[in-house]
Amino acid sequence: MSEGPGRVLNSSWLQNEALGPLTSFGVPARARYFTHLEQEDELPILLAQADHNDLPVLILGGGSNMLFTDDFPGLVIQIALRGISVRAESGANDWVLVNAAAGENWHSLVEYCLNNNLPGLENLALIPGSTGAAPVQNIGAYGVELADVLHSVRYFDRRNQQVHQISADECQLSYRDSIFKHALKDHAVILSVCLRLSRHTRPRLSYPALQQALANNPQPGARDVFDAVCAIRRSKLPDPRVLGNAGSFFRNPLVTVAKWQLLRQTWPDLPAYETDVPDMRKLPAAWLIEHAGWKGARAGDAGVHTQQALVLVNHGQATGRQILALAQNVARSVKERFDITLEPEVNILPANAWQGW
Repeated sequence: MSEGPGRVLNSSWLQNEALGPLTSFGVPARARYFTHLEQEDELPILLAQADHNDLPVLILGGGSNMLFTDDFPGLVIQIALRGISVRAESGANDWVLVNAAAGENWHSLVEYCLNNNLPGLENLALIPGSTGAAPVQNIGAYGVELADVLHSVRYFDRRNQQVHQISADECQLSYRDSIFKHALKDHAVILSVCLRLSRHTRPRLSYPALQQALANNPQPGARDVFDAVCAIRRSKLPDPRVLGNAGSFFRNPLVTVAKWQLLRQTWPDLPAYETDVPDMRKLPAAWLIEHAGWKGARAGDAGVHTQQALVLVNHGQATGRQILALAQNVARSVKERFDITLEPEVNILPANAWQGW
């Protein structure tokens, strides 16, 4: 495979590869070149070949948090690194460190830990995507975030061609945010994630829907929580294999207590959740979207889910641009009605496609 003088490319790369089957939205898009990364030591070679040929590079995990609005003009590298190992933490009798390669499926990792008597991840069951994507988003659900269990992250730095390991604190995790979205954005390729778990972790039941689901169980264990979380998610969220989606499309916005109280003068039933910052509250974006009139709305095959307004869906033949247009219309309505800005949780490509409100 070559493209003109001096532009010899890797013969194993696939050309014009369809990306729709590799993403949960399932929208049509293609990669100019595509390959898998199955061994860590292959990464610097692939990146050097792309740089030599002036190709932009996109690192793709499970494709569950990505919306393509156009074809990708460079090389897409899908992380296919595999492997899970468990070892006792030095000097801590009750704690173990679980190291998982970035290409491991997240839900499968949750099941692996549960089956090996390592609780702590059950609230994060059925979150789609790969393990390597988990620290980027600081994934969270039902009262637990990755920040609660993360020990460290190994990554390859494209700037100095070195592998680094940083602690959970150095990852700068916050609500759906991390250093990988800021200082290390476009520089770090996550290779593996290390979790710190205890065999004696007690169930986390702060989330109201979880409390309700387990109301008749006086002493729920990790397996009970896992089953309840899976049941709740399946009842509320569409299966992307049936109805294309990327889960929550928007982040839940953060506002001051004063702003929330002002909004409650008009909408007294507007809920809010406490945050780590005393003067800030997190508002449910689904409530805002529903009360802006968008729940169940549809524009062609792009739609807002009928049961969960935070989820945008592909009813079959929607394009990425159609879903993007719907999302921007939703955000504009919320801004006009509540004076609150919604930010996408989904990674939209190209990066400048989202115009915001």
